[in-house]
Amino acid sequence: MRAIIFANGTFDDGQRARALTRDDDLIVAVNGGTRYALAAGVDPQVVVGDLDSLSDEERHRLQHGDAEVVPFPPRKDQTDLELALHHVLAKGADEIVILAALGGRLDQTVANILLLTLPQLAACDARLVQGEQETFVIRGRARIDGRRGDTVSLIPLGGDAAGVTTAGLEYALDDETLDFGPARGVSNVLMESTATVHVRRGLLLCVVTHHTEMHQTES
Repeated sequence: MRAIIFANGTFDDGQRARALTRDDDLIVAVNGGTRYALAAGVDPQVVVGDLDSLSDEERHRLQHGDAEVVPFPPRKDQTDLELALHHVLAKGADEIVILAALGGRLDQTVANILLLTLPQLAACDARLVQGEQETFVIRGRARIDGRRGDTVSLIPLGGDAAGVTTAGLEYALDDETLDFGPARGVSNVLMESTATVHVRRGLLLCVVTHHTEMHQTES
C-alpha cells in the first residue's frame, strides 16, 4: 500500500500533488498540512495533530467528512510527521511519499530529512518530494529513475559510506568510500534513464533533481 503524507513545510504545487495521488492511496495530513491537501483538492483520510492551525471553515470541512483525526498534545517527544510515519507503517504502508516536508524552519527541514533514516523505514520505499526534487535513503542497493541529465547527489549520513559502486552516472564510483562531511558526492549526473547505486556499509542520502526537457535542451 502507498501512503501520501502532506506535511507542514513549503507547498506551492497543488496540481502536481493531485497528479501524484492515486485512488488507492492512503492520504494522511499532518496538522497544518491538512490545509495543503484541501487546497490541492485532495481529501485526507487521516489527519494527525490537533488542527489548531486550521481555519474554522477547514475544520468544518473535515468534521463533516470521513477523515479520521488522530490527536496528539502539543508537548511530546516526536514531531507530527514522525507520528504520521509510524501511523502509516502500522496501517501496512510499504511505499510512502512525503510532500511539503522542506522549507520554512531549517531545524524542521533537517529533522524531516533525517526521519528517512528511521530503522522502521528500512523495508519501505520512503521519499520526500518537493517540486522537481526527490530525496530518499539508500541502504545497500537502490535504483534511480529519471532522465538523462538529471542531477543526482549522494551524501553520507551518520558516518562514512564504504564500498560505494555506481552504474549509469557520469562520475562513476567503484567500491569507493564517500567520507562523511566532504561534498564529493554532490552534483553527479544521470547518463541514462536508470542508474544503480550499491553501498556495502553505511547510509547514503540520495537527492535527485529532475530537469525538464526544455532545460536539458537549453543546457
